[in-house]
Amino acid sequence: MLRRAHLALVVVCLALAACANPLQSENDSDRKATPKVGACRNLTASDLNTQTNATRVVACTQPHTAVTFASGTLPFGTGQSYADARHNRFVFTTCQKAFADFIGADESLALRVRLSWAWFRPSQRGWSNGARWYRCDLVGGPAGASRLVDLPADARDLLGKGDPDTWLACANGATVAHGKKVPCTAKHTWRAVTTIKLGAPDDPYPGDDVIEARTRSYCQESVRSWLHYPSDYEYGFTWFKQDRWAEGNRRSICWARTGK
Repeated sequence: MLRRAHLALVVVCLALAACANPLQSENDSDRKATPKVGACRNLTASDLNTQTNATRVVACTQPHTAVTFASGTLPFGTGQSYADARHNRFVFTTCQKAFADFIGADESLALRVRLSWAWFRPSQRGWSNGARWYRCDLVGGPAGASRLVDLPADARDLLGKGDPDTWLACANGATVAHGKKVPCTAKHTWRAVTTIKLGAPDDPYPGDDVIEARTRSYCQESVRSWLHYPSDYEYGFTWFKQDRWAEGNRRSICWARTGK
């Protein structure tokens, strides 16, 4: 009878594929301890597509592509479900501001850099054991980059050190949409110069057509002003759809055609 019960338990574990292996070693994403701000890691672009990350910490004087600039505990109000979308909204609002402060940018400039941030949470194993932390990392590359570049040993106030064009966003091509995104120290034909705020945090998404029309109208005048009102000029714009609105983004980006 005891043997039969033991076999049944084994079958249940195999069928669910969810019984934690007590012999499996624990990593950082399984632990309850909140990650430390200032920790550096050598992340890859593919790491940014995952919810959890246990890449080992390295000395910030060694080559690294990421540094933790914010961490904390998810509030009770974001829900107790691991997959609750409210976690994303809370972290976007919290870490987007912290990201801007960390690199020395305002809300607008923070969208016009070849830097971005990613956030990580505990593993499901850690979540089941009570871990509720979040970790936000500055990474050396824009959102969607295929590869990341190394960050300096001290990335705080990055835009206030050296040549800021190293980290500012430009594009090289006939149009913004089809141009290759490059740092502004490289040859380029477009520069991201301003942004437009399209709504408050609690506003519902107004629709693609409204977002595009508002962005186009604003950027036409904003770029003209940035170029000191020339008689002839070209402008471009980048706007973001409902998925980014749901995350918390409320801005579009305006681009000016440049002669460089």
